[in-house]
Amino acid sequence: MIVDISTKLDCARARAWEEVQKPALLVHVAKPLLVFKPLEPKTLPSVWREGRYRVSLWFLGLLPLGRQWVDVSKPAPPEWADQAALCIRDNGSGDLVRTWDHWIVMTDEGAGQTGYRDRVDIRAGLLTPFVWLFAIWFYHHRQARWRALVRRGFQP
Repeated sequence: MIVDISTKLDCARARAWEEVQKPALLVHVAKPLLVFKPLEPKTLPSVWREGRYRVSLWFLGLLPLGRQWVDVSKPAPPEWADQAALCIRDNGSGDLVRTWDHWIVMTDEGAGQTGYRDRVDIRAGLLTPFVWLFAIWFYHHRQARWRALVRRGFQP
């Protein structure tokens, strides 16, 4: 099942692109719904490099949701996206979710604005509808946290 949610960020695409490449941004925008604890390697890098990162996921920091591979790449835009977009992809999988193929797509909207899109393909067997519903909530939450962070000049 696919979740596809978009928003506008009141900042230049170059700045949004710089920030999205920082694992610290993921940690910030996911809080408090999801907490990521790095396993392999023991700490996340300051900037995402292409590769696989093993994390444990915690709902509200209290309920363990198992381990997840975050599989980062920075591919060309897929056919369903604006071909001038910048993209970062997590083609992850984990204990509860067999496929978590998350694309972040950023477009230059002019006038210092960035189009920001989260698109995730979720496959979790019988849990898929429940994970999909959670993902809708989670990505609305993340985008609200993004917009608030932009308003504060990227100061947490």
